[in-house]
Amino acid sequence: MKAPQKRKPTTDAVEILQQRYFEGKPERLAALEEERANAEIARKIYELRTKAELTQQQLARLVGTSTSVICRLEDADYEGHSLSMLRRIAAALNKDVEIRFVPIKGKRRIA
Repeated sequence: MKAPQKRKPTTDAVEILQQRYFEGKPERLAALEEERANAEIARKIYELRTKAELTQQQLARLVGTSTSVICRLEDADYEGHSLSMLRRIAAALNKDVEIRFVPIKGKRRIA
């Protein structure tokens, strides 16, 4: 029987984290991808709002919601994004929402 191959030691922190916490753990990879998506949505809403030179309160008025809702949507930890709210925000900012499904390329990494 062939002995398992040893990995070459690395000092790359991202590679170490990948090996220790995510490699061979699809549930952790799925959770990571969900967190990345939430953070990306939050960043995009913030970016579009600030580019339009709107405060959270002004955007909330345009969307027909409260300032606290806009604040939550701009929080990377928020998990309650709805397509209808994203469409309302997009319309207020004269944008469209586009959803794409793209192939997964190679091995997923945390970096």
